[in-house]
Amino acid sequence: MSVGEVSDQLVGAFQNPALLLGIPLALAGAVFMSFGAQYQHRGVTKVERLSGADGASGLSWDQIKALLTRPSWLLGTLMLVLAIVCQLAALAIAPLIVVQPLGAIALVITTLLNAHVSGHAPTRKSITSIVACVGGIFLFVFLAAIFATEKEVTTEKLFIILTTLLVVIIVLAACWLILRRRMRALFYVIGAGILYGFVATLAKVIIKRLQAENFDWLTLVCVIALIAAAAVGAYFVQTAYSSGPPDLVIAGLTVVDPIVAVVIGIVVLGEAAAAPVWALVAFVAIGAVAVWGVVGLARYHPQVLSESQELDITRGSDGDAGERPAEGSDQ
Repeated sequence: MSVGEVSDQLVGAFQNPALLLGIPLALAGAVFMSFGAQYQHRGVTKVERLSGADGASGLSWDQIKALLTRPSWLLGTLMLVLAIVCQLAALAIAPLIVVQPLGAIALVITTLLNAHVSGHAPTRKSITSIVACVGGIFLFVFLAAIFATEKEVTTEKLFIILTTLLVVIIVLAACWLILRRRMRALFYVIGAGILYGFVATLAKVIIKRLQAENFDWLTLVCVIALIAAAAVGAYFVQTAYSSGPPDLVIAGLTVVDPIVAVVIGIVVLGEAAAAPVWALVAFVAIGAVAVWGVVGLARYHPQVLSESQELDITRGSDGDAGERPAEGSDQ
């Protein structure tokens, strides 16, 4: 797809009222995602307090069962389901380059919402990290939309995707089993983002195969793999809530997820085969900036600094009152 074609696609979107419905749907999805993350985070921290056990190194089975009885967690889950429905509906009627970047707005909303709830005002360094996340993912998705061309997912390529996902799950599971006492929110956030990137890819594959009336054993394997990746990713997200603020979780999901999906499309499916070298270099640079923003948010988020001092990463400080939690805050 050329730059001119992308411009025509954008102009067409704003001339077609039906396509314009994708914008409010995507924004509604971002709002639901933000509030869903906040309510789920509240439910996880409540379960931790009631159980008297820290879930930062992995939620126990009893804690997971307790979540199913927490109204706040169930409400958050419902909102996240609505967010998914809104995003899928938006993608069905609007171009990817119009809808996908709007999901990053959830990070901004979640940051403001969490600052109000927790009393931890964003600092200069945490705001810089958020700008890197949002700006990086906007540019990354836009660049991908310019040069990406949709390719058929052959059986061989699908086997590569499934095999890679299996390796990723094994590596993440091994890290969790061996190092979970030392790992905190950043590990779980990035792990969930990677897994959800595979989930998005497999969901697209399954939809394409169903549209072609090709539901064979390999499609069934894709469904099983999608459920497995989504389940592990959901567990990672809930554990991340116990060791980090909700806006850090949303940052990882809205940045790492689409980057992984695009990387799969480029490396495995060859969707950017026609892209010039400078575009590939730009992919790497912009993606690195967005990921740097996630890591920076984990290092400089005021709530992380005040409540998660056991993180095995170097932290910075703005040296102002914004780095300290507000008086009377209770999380």
